[in-house]
Amino acid sequence: MKTINQTYTIKAPIEKVWKALVDPQEIDDWGGGPAEMDGQAGTEFKLWGGDIWGKNLEVVPNEKLVQEWYGGDWPEPSKATFTLKSADGATTVELVNENVPDREEKEIAIGWKKYYLGPMKEMLEM
Repeated sequence: MKTINQTYTIKAPIEKVWKALVDPQEIDDWGGGPAEMDGQAGTEFKLWGGDIWGKNLEVVPNEKLVQEWYGGDWPEPSKATFTLKSADGATTVELVNENVPDREEKEIAIGWKKYYLGPMKEMLEM
């Protein structure tokens, strides 16, 4: 199993970045929908109409979101941790995606940039 580490600086207030992580309409707007999601621990979520699914394990609004992630026929979930920090009107999002299947690590690392945090950043900076 592999771990993916990525950092994004988004020129938007931390509250807007947080909303883009947990609000289904915002998720739909940056391309992760149809989405079922909220900002509560214990919530089971679906992104891309159920292609990705899991559960919110830990939620600290505007600071940290830890999720259990499944995709495809994975025998066990990966864990995605988003840590947010604000400075000078921008927000830094640190992603740690643990327990990623070896055979899918490269594809998933590209997917974070191309389909998830990259489009989110683009939408929020418009």
